[in-house]
Amino acid sequence: MKLLLILLAALPIAAVADPPGALPWADANDRERAAVMAARAADWRVGPVLYQVLVDRFAPPSSEALAARRDLYAPPRTLHTWDELPVPGPRLPEYGLTAHELAFWGGDLAGLRSRLDYIADLDVDVLYLNPIQDAFTNHKYDARDYFKVSPEYGTRDDVRALADDLRKRDMRLMLDGVFNHMGRTAPRFIEARDNPDSPARDWFIFDESRTGYRCWYNVPNLPELNLENPAVRARLWGDPDSVVQGYLRDGVAGWRLDVSYDIGARYLRELTDAAHTARADCWIIGEAWAYPDHWVRAMDGVMNFHLREIVFAVCDGRFSGRRAGEALAAMLRDTPTEGLLRSWLMLDNHDTTRLRTRFPDEARRRLLTLLQFTLPGSPLIYYGSELGMEGGHDPRNRAPMRWDLHTDDNPTLAWTRSLIALRREHRALRIGDATALATERLFGFLRRTDRAADTCIVLVNPTDQPVTETVAVPAGKLMNANLRDVLSGRLQWFGSGLLTVELPAHGLLLLKPDIPEDGYTPYKRTH
Repeated sequence: MKLLLILLAALPIAAVADPPGALPWADANDRERAAVMAARAADWRVGPVLYQVLVDRFAPPSSEALAARRDLYAPPRTLHTWDELPVPGPRLPEYGLTAHELAFWGGDLAGLRSRLDYIADLDVDVLYLNPIQDAFTNHKYDARDYFKVSPEYGTRDDVRALADDLRKRDMRLMLDGVFNHMGRTAPRFIEARDNPDSPARDWFIFDESRTGYRCWYNVPNLPELNLENPAVRARLWGDPDSVVQGYLRDGVAGWRLDVSYDIGARYLRELTDAAHTARADCWIIGEAWAYPDHWVRAMDGVMNFHLREIVFAVCDGRFSGRRAGEALAAMLRDTPTEGLLRSWLMLDNHDTTRLRTRFPDEARRRLLTLLQFTLPGSPLIYYGSELGMEGGHDPRNRAPMRWDLHTDDNPTLAWTRSLIALRREHRALRIGDATALATERLFGFLRRTDRAADTCIVLVNPTDQPVTETVAVPAGKLMNANLRDVLSGRLQWFGSGLLTVELPAHGLLLLKPDIPEDGYTPYKRTH
């Protein structure tokens, strides 16, 4: 028996070798967890910060550039000065549009490139553009030709140059893919409509409806594509020279898919797999105004509107802290963690009222943006919201960028910069698992990695009154010791897994273990 034990002890242990940086005495569970976290940290799609831009509305055009393309804004289009605000316009029945859909401010890709230093100075990781493909409207969700850039914006070479400029700044470019429908002015649609014998006929669905064809939300300008036709899917994403794969090979790093719920999970999975053949690490994100569990399995991630609504509901009193925690816990239980971490969390965008208009109170906005930057997923900043731009429903939420608000004393900008810095500094906020905390009036959650020192506890008071509450924190590697509030620097005692906090109305806490660099610490043997 003694000889057998000696032989067993001499066997190699490569099969359970520790990952780089792991402590040699860590158990198998710790080693597996460390490997998961290392893989997340190496994946650029886990936890970056995004910045969203409408090309027409971001950078004022130069007078020379505007003069060279002024004919592109001929009636029924209108061209406006940068200090004008968009307003709802009348219906234009002959075009199947409203006048504000044809109102332009003259921004282009060259102008955007000239403002990249501003975006880089924010320290974001990804620039996401609303559609740039050739289209009739200003919003470009009615493509005429997917393979061309709208001439008001520039060319495919400008896209390649933009992607290259971003890459040199260690940032990436993502585009908006509108593959459920095209525009009524698309040559392919016109041919299909006018010639029943055309091969293009089967690209669309013609019927006996009011318009004579199926269109998205019954909007005449947006005829839906017949995705059941394999030739359509091949041209959009399946072939090596397709729309999706072609732009990826141009240097684009990923696609946000418009109305992905209309495309359906089967074709979304097909598109995602095809995209990864062109660029293995590309990022495919779907617009899904739904519970995310089903949709993150079809793509790399989703625009997490469900999580947005949870934090809005607790902030404006429709949810108590307890109910919000239960809703968060359910989502975390039902949705694959890797898909959540590769999803986007936005508080406003081109389809919603701007945050400052929706929540005029600064304390509530700070609470919401702290949650946006600490919950699992990637925070998306809608251009100008970091400066405090206002804007109601479309088209008022799509005003030209307010460069006059870009000042050194802008408090919203300073707060946004501090939140971005928090994510840079605290690993768990980017790649960590999330656990909802059981609360009554407060709302909170835990973010954890393989390292005890990374642990972050987030607690907020969404109510209009001070709240004192004791919260159980299910984190066995947090010791009887002080935690430090990252936001204020104050210490908070934590004992036996319980945390008693006092928070003023709309108060915020972001707690981490306070581990001394020398002297006694209970964390000395905690991996």
